Amino acid sequence: MKTPGYWQNNGLFSCLLLPAGKLYAAATALRLKLKKTQKAPAPVVCIGNLTAGGTGKTPVALAVAELLRQCGKKPAFVTRGYGGRLKGVMADLTRHTAKDIGDEPMLLAKKAPVAVNPDRYQGALTAINAGADVLIMDDGFQNPGLFKDLSILVFDGGFGLGNGLPVPAGPLREDFAAGLHRADAAVIIGEDKHRLADKLSPLPVFGARTVVLPLVLPDNKALAFAGIGRPEKFYNSLREQGITPIKTIDFPDHHFYTEEELQKLLSEADALGVAAVTTAKDFVKIPPALQPRFKVLEIAVRWDDEQAFAQFVRSRI
Repeated sequence: MKTPGYWQNNGLFSCLLLPAGKLYAAATALRLKLKKTQKAPAPVVCIGNLTAGGTGKTPVALAVAELLRQCGKKPAFVTRGYGGRLKGVMADLTRHTAKDIGDEPMLLAKKAPVAVNPDRYQGALTAINAGADVLIMDDGFQNPGLFKDLSILVFDGGFGLGNGLPVPAGPLREDFAAGLHRADAAVIIGEDKHRLADKLSPLPVFGARTVVLPLVLPDNKALAFAGIGRPEKFYNSLREQGITPIKTIDFPDHHFYTEEELQKLLSEADALGVAAVTTAKDFVKIPPALQPRFKVLEIAVRWDDEQAFAQFVRSRI
């Protein structure tokens, strides 16, 4: 789903949905309390969040993998593979597609091995058997099945906590205070417009920003489309690059594109005389035969104080 607009305020919809939100938060708390946690024979770093929608977890997870690799470690990702049909496998980009293992594992597998399994503990064992000596969970903070040696929460500085209510009334995946109690650190992506750092005390808080890799387009205009939690972030990133999205098309988060949808996007872009541009997460769901006809905006994380963040992670692993 696309992040609802009412998640940013306490309007009528939020009030009507608050009873359901309280039930959701209670169910999450009960699951965390009752489900048995198993410890893997290798340290586990969890990159999670307390809010639904795009906060920047995957770029942070990729950055952490690179940091660990620079320390001489052999990191691997453990993920459930949302939207994929295969479970209990190591991602193989030579034969798996996003429909097999999900979109995020396709992105992660470009940087490090990825174990795909809804059972995170079994996924951890699979990754260790494949040679990993440290594991990174991209998401899974609310999944109690696998013990976390280090849990890092990621927040979007521009969005903050929204209206501060639980799903579906707001964006919170669980009670805010309870989530902070289980976390070891937090990362705020972008400008902290909602004084999150104060609310996250006493956790150590690290600042970061997403940077866009250069993208050259004719006339700097594009038809932009995305199936992510907050597509406006993608469109704003294009604008910051000097690219004008003269038409934008939103799809649900984790959307799998049909051949008809992709051809329609290309036809509309051709009619407008511009390129069709999307996110890296969406690009991996486009069939290889069609990928050359689309452009992709690649992003990466840059730390405000990379040395401090690296030292903190190394001290815990």
